[in-house]
Amino acid sequence: MTTMTIKPLILSGGVGSRLWPYSREAYPKQFLQLLGGKTLFQETVGRTSGIADSRFDIRSPLVVCNEQHRFLVSQQLSQLGYEEADILLEPSGRNTAPALTVAALHACERYGNDCVLVVMPADHHIADVHGFRRGVVRALEMAAKGLIATFGIVPNKPETGYGYIHKGGLLNDDGVFELDAFVEKPDAELAARYLVSGEYFWNSGLFVLQAGTWLDRIGLHRPDILERCIAAYLKAGRDGSFVRVGREDFSRCPADSIDYAVMENLKGSGQAVVISLDVGWCDLGSWTALSDIQDCDADGNVVQGDVFARDTRNSLLYSDNRFLAAIGVDDLLVVDTADALLVAHKSKSQDIKQIADHLKSADRTEHRVHRRVHRPWGSYESIDTGQRYQVKRITVAPGAALSLQMHHHRAEHWVVVRGTARVTCGEESFLLTENQSTYIPIGVHHRLENPGTIPLEIIEVQSGGYLGEDDIVRFEDQYNRTEER
Repeated sequence: MTTMTIKPLILSGGVGSRLWPYSREAYPKQFLQLLGGKTLFQETVGRTSGIADSRFDIRSPLVVCNEQHRFLVSQQLSQLGYEEADILLEPSGRNTAPALTVAALHACERYGNDCVLVVMPADHHIADVHGFRRGVVRALEMAAKGLIATFGIVPNKPETGYGYIHKGGLLNDDGVFELDAFVEKPDAELAARYLVSGEYFWNSGLFVLQAGTWLDRIGLHRPDILERCIAAYLKAGRDGSFVRVGREDFSRCPADSIDYAVMENLKGSGQAVVISLDVGWCDLGSWTALSDIQDCDADGNVVQGDVFARDTRNSLLYSDNRFLAAIGVDDLLVVDTADALLVAHKSKSQDIKQIADHLKSADRTEHRVHRRVHRPWGSYESIDTGQRYQVKRITVAPGAALSLQMHHHRAEHWVVVRGTARVTCGEESFLLTENQSTYIPIGVHHRLENPGTIPLEIIEVQSGGYLGEDDIVRFEDQYNRTEER
């Protein structure tokens, strides 16, 4: 019996703007612990690892992600024990069809055309993981025949936030149907008719297919996408554990989804199937979607953090670090973070992305970063800002180091509040421990390292005429960065 090589493919290019202010461009929802101990990304990675079937050789995951999220992906994979996972970097987002195409090219080169990809968006929630794995096994059997399998989620309400799939004839007793048609997001009346008819599934965005099969189909239906992706992949280069595809060619690739580029063309062709799946699936694309799968109190409220609610019903109340009180309100979304507060009616949850659009057009930063900004060496958080000064809390992970750098416009004072720091300042190198401090003059080469076994925390006071993060000249960096601190 021939063993089938399986690569779980995690598509992690989204920014989750409808979950603002928790989800932001630099640290989007898939990397947040929204539902417990693991992030959505980590939950997705683990969904196929438990398939115990001698016919299938489940390999380490293949991830396609935005370039700016590469260290988040690497760190979260490492926490799961994956040190050698394949991580393909997109220089710009071009939707799911180009992402799948470069991944298929990579899989074919490494594992052969018959390598099967289990394509999973990184931001979905699935309650019944064992049921999902059983569905994947059914899909793998279809993919072995050269078919493209997608999953149709059995709907339990007239949802207007999802696209739908109209199923064709039943092919076997395992809930495998012909793929008849994809349907756009309906209005409430049409969604209710879909639910009553029993002929429609929610479109999950999950696919199982051979890498070679996808390249054949994308080449037939969108040769322009395949051409650009091949050119970009041929120019790919290694950057540590990352694979960078060619920037110019990939950025010039037409943007399109898997559904529009290929799947719409396969309906009724016998080349694609839809598999019924009833596993507590949810695309966590909004605060109401997150609220629907959370435990609530006797008044229907979902509460997280230091919250007091009185005469309040059917509301989501989240607070990061401050006391939040709500009295006499219904059906509200209240999400409080260190630098932004959201108050919205539940019925407007799909419109929250307009806030991020406004912040972006106003050239602000709250759509892009949190007050606490993550870096591969740790994080920093702005505590106070005024004219010609800024105060930050900097945390450096054990064994990590900032780049050797200098600034043209600012000086820095460092005070160690926890741990041990190794400081390079000009030609000197020395250690600082708790309650000790040092001064970094303007224009002097410097570096901060943590040689210890516990996180290093320092308070940094910057002073000068310009305090922007782009006032960095980098000389050495163990993370091969050019754009971040």
